[in-house]
Amino acid sequence: MQHVTEYLLLILGAALVNNFVLRQFLGICPFLGVSRKIKTAVGMSLAVIFVMTCASAVTWALFRFVLVPLSAEYLQTIAFILVIATFVQLVELSMKKFSPALHQALGIFLPLITTNCAVLGVAVINIKKMHTFMQSVAFGFAGALGFALALIIFTGLREKIDRSDPPKAFQGVAIALITAGLLSLAFMGFAGLVK
Repeated sequence: MQHVTEYLLLILGAALVNNFVLRQFLGICPFLGVSRKIKTAVGMSLAVIFVMTCASAVTWALFRFVLVPLSAEYLQTIAFILVIATFVQLVELSMKKFSPALHQALGIFLPLITTNCAVLGVAVINIKKMHTFMQSVAFGFAGALGFALALIIFTGLREKIDRSDPPKAFQGVAIALITAGLLSLAFMGFAGLVK
């Protein structure tokens, strides 16, 4: 029972309480870049879930079984980016083949997952907090779910705002940033759930 509670707290903490986008402000570029249409937001969310979860597993193993035995921990960032880039390339090739319209809609933001600091942040945090393999995978998946949740909610809000008529001074990026700030404040309400 304690194991289940521990994983539940880890998942709630990563997805809601310490949301990478709205609480730690990691991954803002794709968050703002693909939040115009729900279809592209869902596509990006699925890509990030796949990359972040898989990268969490592989980077954990790479660090423990390759970098540490070789005393090459200083290569962590480069090695992690190479792993992430490999998974992003896999997603991009798959998307190009099976969903060309979504691939076109995501444009430059799909390859930018490679340098998405939220994806790299999860891998580094897993090592820093000395998570086990299963904790690393759960943390990566939950962090990606939190990213997806924030992105989809934000996109829905932006679509609704685009259909309304905000004052001229607030149109465009201004209202998007205000909306993101308010959404961030809303997510702060989860702060008491997990330490």
